[in-house]
Amino acid sequence: MFRISLAQWSLHKALFAKELDHLDFPKAAKEAYGIDAVELVNAFFKDKAGDHAYLAEYRRRASDLGVKTLLIMCDGEGALGDADEAKRTTAVENHYKWADAAKLLGCHSIRVNAQSSGEKGEQERLAADGLARLTDYAARMDLNVIVENHGGWSSNGAWLAAVMRRVGHPRCGTLPDFGNFQNAEGGPYDRYQGTQDLMPFAKAVSAKSHEFDAAGNEVRSDYRRLMKIVLDAGYRGYVGVEYEGDKHSEGEGVKLTKGLLERVRTELV
Repeated sequence: MFRISLAQWSLHKALFAKELDHLDFPKAAKEAYGIDAVELVNAFFKDKAGDHAYLAEYRRRASDLGVKTLLIMCDGEGALGDADEAKRTTAVENHYKWADAAKLLGCHSIRVNAQSSGEKGEQERLAADGLARLTDYAARMDLNVIVENHGGWSSNGAWLAAVMRRVGHPRCGTLPDFGNFQNAEGGPYDRYQGTQDLMPFAKAVSAKSHEFDAAGNEVRSDYRRLMKIVLDAGYRGYVGVEYEGDKHSEGEGVKLTKGLLERVRTELV
């Protein structure tokens, strides 16, 4: 029905504290958590996008462990929907190196942000323009460009779905994150509606978690309801564990999220 991957952000505290090295992340995923597919975050190897020797060493370690690298989450490279055309072009081109790195690592996608400013409709147009241009580059390498609901109007499922329709490219899709939905003004946006909005375009899914009750259920998200929406949309890819809470240790949060996904998978058969 779906397989489980590990988003690197789940261990961001250990990585930022240098308690875990980026090159050892595949080993941690496999040996500590029994997960054989990972999703990287560029912040943990920010200066290594063009370092082919470093990327080759990472790929060798992952390959030796039988761990697949699915995608790179790319942040801090500029707004793809910048209202200034020159800055928008720079942002698009800043992402090229991560597409190149993703190709070298055997990924299927880079995850980007649909960041923009201004009036809602204008942001839709600008974000679609930047995404379309980046997708044209990535598509030449058989890579996808996927957008997470990750702040601003992108956290509004209906808005991001409209951006996808405007881009209209089979290589441009979404990465629905269960925990990131809201309106641009900071108000609530129903996570179940948002997931349903984005699933027609989904090429990855993020099972965001923050806190679990005594029964092992996520207190903010009904995983059974969410995963039914995911599966009813016909999605059969990886679902990424992304623990972001502080009520449990990072390791415990990963295990709780994985365990919940496994139980839901069994129940939904």
